[in-house]
Amino acid sequence: MKIDRIIINPDPYEPFRLAQGYRVDDMLYISGQTAIDDSGNLVGIGNFDIQAERTFQNLEKVLNAGGSSLKNVIKVTIFLRNMSNFSKIVELRGRYFCEPYPADTIVEVSSLYSPDALIEIDAIAVADSAVD
Repeated sequence: MKIDRIIINPDPYEPFRLAQGYRVDDMLYISGQTAIDDSGNLVGIGNFDIQAERTFQNLEKVLNAGGSSLKNVIKVTIFLRNMSNFSKIVELRGRYFCEPYPADTIVEVSSLYSPDALIEIDAIAVADSAVD
């Protein structure tokens, strides 16, 4: 079994002592992505739409660094601070993922890593080299 840490540069997660994700053979396990910029600052405070867009962009960035893409995501867990944004998530899933859509768990939580964070997404994906 081959295990490689997924590295992006700059890595805003480095101060938190966690990996962006790991590639294990042809599977990728991606840490929860939020709306942070390259300097580790949360963007779009108070604006779910801005945070959600940035979160999906960050997810894509880490997947690409690991040799995969959004089209190869097979499972996501989406953490929302407010389930009233559920319909927006359905729309974003249609924009960022493609059929067959990934398996999904959506959970409302009382807080994330920052009280200003409104969304976090973790993912499991297959590497591009493993897709027919």
